[in-house]
Amino acid sequence: MTRPLAPTDARVLHMLADALDAHLGLPDLRSIRGEMDRLGGWAEERALEPTAHAVPAPRPGDGEAVLAGHRLLLDLGRLQEGDTALAGTRHAAVARLSAATAADTGVKDGDVLEVTGPAGSVAFPLQVTEMPDRVVWLPLNSAGRGVLSDTGAHPGDLVRIGPATPQEVQA
Repeated sequence: MTRPLAPTDARVLHMLADALDAHLGLPDLRSIRGEMDRLGGWAEERALEPTAHAVPAPRPGDGEAVLAGHRLLLDLGRLQEGDTALAGTRHAAVARLSAATAADTGVKDGDVLEVTGPAGSVAFPLQVTEMPDRVVWLPLNSAGRGVLSDTGAHPGDLVRIGPATPQEVQA
């Protein structure tokens, strides 16, 4: 099986510059090397240790979890407005918990889970998933104004979790 050659670093650099609508003025490898030589090497002391210290991970208590999530490729994004065919291929928005966390919270697969942050709550149908305990995963832009706006919580923050009442369901 043949494999196409990977583009050179120079070609990748030019592709990135083109995407950013920036002209580098470096038409060939000789020009690139000349520019790098002109810039020179780093002569200062190098950092040996990180300058920032790690923040300890939050410790969820009863009825709490660490918020995790990301934007799905197909969600309530602006690029899908007006394209009903593309928007129709969205996956159902669900919250995800481990089996142990779901049992501790008093919810089961298919129940509606309410997640509450400092600014409010969101509610999604629950899908029990193999994942770390005391973590709740949510699609960040699939309901309401988005999880970050609706709850005021960001991934890594502690949120309250529990069964939702029927009027709280958004998904």
